[in-house]
Amino acid sequence: MQELETELKLRGFSKRTVATYLYQNKKCLEFINQPAEKVQEADIKRYLAYLISEKGITNSSVALIKAALKFYYDGVLKLNIVNLKTPKIARKLPEILTTDEVRRLLNNLTRTKSRLIVKLLYSSGIRLSECLNLKIEDLEMGNKIGWVRGGKGAKDRMFILSQEICDELLPFVHGRQGLIFKNSRNNPLTPRNVQKIVKTAAIKAGIRKQITPHKLRHSFATHLLEGGTDIRIIQELLGHANLQTTQIYTKVSQEQMRKVKSPLDMLA
Repeated sequence: MQELETELKLRGFSKRTVATYLYQNKKCLEFINQPAEKVQEADIKRYLAYLISEKGITNSSVALIKAALKFYYDGVLKLNIVNLKTPKIARKLPEILTTDEVRRLLNNLTRTKSRLIVKLLYSSGIRLSECLNLKIEDLEMGNKIGWVRGGKGAKDRMFILSQEICDELLPFVHGRQGLIFKNSRNNPLTPRNVQKIVKTAAIKAGIRKQITPHKLRHSFATHLLEGGTDIRIIQELLGHANLQTTQIYTKVSQEQMRKVKSPLDMLA
C-alpha cells in the first residue's frame, strides 16, 4: 500500500482521493485474502460482483471502486487485470437556480464576507474548495481574472472576475496578503461554514430548492450557455478535462427551454 500512496501523491491527487483509493484497495485485499501481486482478474470480478449483489452499492460507487483498483493493479503494479465492464452511471441533470433566485439569494446576505463568497462562486464558477484556498496574490483584478493554483488534476486554471466583484473585493483585501477568506480567528473557512451561509440565505429568500455552494457553479455554467457563450469556453472555465462533462449543461438548458410558454398561448 505504501507504493500506491507514494504514486498517488507524486501524481498530485488530493488528500481525499488518496485516502479513498487506499481505503478501497485495502477493503478489496481483505476480501480476496491474497497478496496484491498474486491477485488475478477473476478475484477482482468476484469482489465487484459481491459488492453489487450482496452489498447493493450504486453504479457510481462501483465506478469509483473500479477506478481505485485499476489505478493500483494496472497503473502501479502493471498487472493489467482490471478490464471488466461495469454498469453505466445514470447521470442526473444538475439542479440550478434561476437568475431571479440568484438575485434573491444575494439580497439575503447581509455580511460582506458571506456576500462576496457567494458572489464569487456564482460569478466565476469555481469550486468551493478552490474559493476557500484562493489567495489575494491569485487575483489580477486589473485584468478581471484570477487563478486557481494546482486545481483538480494539479493544473493552474484561469477564471473570470466580474467588474462588480472586483469593485467589492478591492476594499475587502486592501493591505492584506494570503487567503482571501478567513474566520474571526484568522483561520481558513471550512466548506461547512459556507454551506451553512448558503442554506440560511436560501431559506430567508424563500427558495425551496436544496441549494448548495456547488449548485452556484452549475448555475454559472448554465446561465453562460443560455447567454450564448461557446461550450468549449465554458469547459475551460470549469476546468473540465472532457467536453462530455460540460455537455450536461446543454441538457439543462433544453429542460429550461421546454418550460417556456409560447407567446401564442399567452394571447388567450
